[in-house]
Amino acid sequence: MLSIKEYQTVTSISGPLMMVEMVDEAKYGHIVDVELGDGSIRHGQILQVENDKVLVQVFEGTHGIDVNRSTVRFLAKPLELAVSPDILGRVFSGLGEPKDNGPAVIPDKRVDINGNPINPYARDYPNEFIQTGISTIDGLNPLVRGQKLPIFSGAGLPHDDITAQIARQATVLGGGEFAVVFAAMGITFEAAQFFIDDLQETGAIERAVMFINLANDPAIERIATPRFALTAAEYLAFDLDMHVLVILNDMTNYCEALREISAARKEVPGRRGYPGYLYTDLATIYERAGRIKGKKGSITMVPVLTMPEDDKTHPVPDLTGYITEGQIILSRSLHRKAISPPVDVLPSLSRLKDKGIGEGKTREDHADLYNQLYAAYARGKEAQELATIMGEAALSEEDKKYMLFANKFEARYVSQNYYENRSIQTTLDLGWELLSMFENAELKRIDVKLIEKYMPKFRKTNGNTSNE
Repeated sequence: MLSIKEYQTVTSISGPLMMVEMVDEAKYGHIVDVELGDGSIRHGQILQVENDKVLVQVFEGTHGIDVNRSTVRFLAKPLELAVSPDILGRVFSGLGEPKDNGPAVIPDKRVDINGNPINPYARDYPNEFIQTGISTIDGLNPLVRGQKLPIFSGAGLPHDDITAQIARQATVLGGGEFAVVFAAMGITFEAAQFFIDDLQETGAIERAVMFINLANDPAIERIATPRFALTAAEYLAFDLDMHVLVILNDMTNYCEALREISAARKEVPGRRGYPGYLYTDLATIYERAGRIKGKKGSITMVPVLTMPEDDKTHPVPDLTGYITEGQIILSRSLHRKAISPPVDVLPSLSRLKDKGIGEGKTREDHADLYNQLYAAYARGKEAQELATIMGEAALSEEDKKYMLFANKFEARYVSQNYYENRSIQTTLDLGWELLSMFENAELKRIDVKLIEKYMPKFRKTNGNTSNE
């Protein structure tokens, strides 16, 4: 039986925080109701307990609260999410309340949103390829089931379009039920409506759960939003045996909210004003992704973050890179060239790509092919830089050939329509087609047997029959 206690001992308010004194048996993380003098109710969570003093963060903000007329009701339970299979196809607020005018969820159970850490011994290694339909990800930086692969973007770059495309198109080739949990933090109303409309119009909403925290919603709510989303994902993955892709957009807004709360608590700031525990806090979110031995389901995570001033050394992308397994980086220069999605292939990386590809997963030529594409594109980019400095006339014929390849690679492989869903077979075949402009002897990173098996078809298509 829950022991609900009421207090009228609010002593001070600072920003979104409220201090309540002379409180018995309060526990960190438990939720409270704050009843204002006019009878309205606001909700909060215990942030700190010191003897009989309790610091409460108020989700709706503290504006208009009268210290002398407010009653704080301690509910003796943590924030919980009501879960059942009916959450699929629904849109919730950042605090897990339905906002799609649908009925309230009749729960199978209520789950603490803070979750439990996965025992490292019980973790299973990320495995099996997830097809996103985007060539620069599937072909060169494959997403593997159970992986954490963030997207590093910048202000004004089309990360919203890319995340909507991934949410719409992603699927596990090995079979099994697939679901998408989408958490939006601090986004505009227009962006939120774009995501909702995109999933509804394509029918992808039927396998999705959305948690939307808008830019004008309280920053405090932003702290809870990813945890609500991951709680839903854990239920779908480990209770219903589904393969779940979690998209968190935008983690920079989450970290800004964390910094705001830290400043209100008068904590000693760390780098660029962020709290010293930012790394630990991010880890409590990112490390909830993965696979568990003996469980059929899995959680794969794609956090999205905007790098302030496109700075990769900023604390948010820097710490995210330490915790996650690679990064997909968006390029402003490619975006200016109207190449979309503007994925910067060379600095992007999926550390687990070798675990999800190969014969029986994608295709036997996948590994050799992406190595050769990387090498040829890198050399083509060097030739482009030389041409900028010295002029194209100073390039050798070989350099001109690689520069031509780089231009074709960006125009045909990197660039694709946001509604174009390329299968992995199409992506791999496109790679062979682009490489067919080189002689066999120049394809040093591909096994000769694979060249003999796959290349003749594309040489014949392009009118190049050389087989030297």
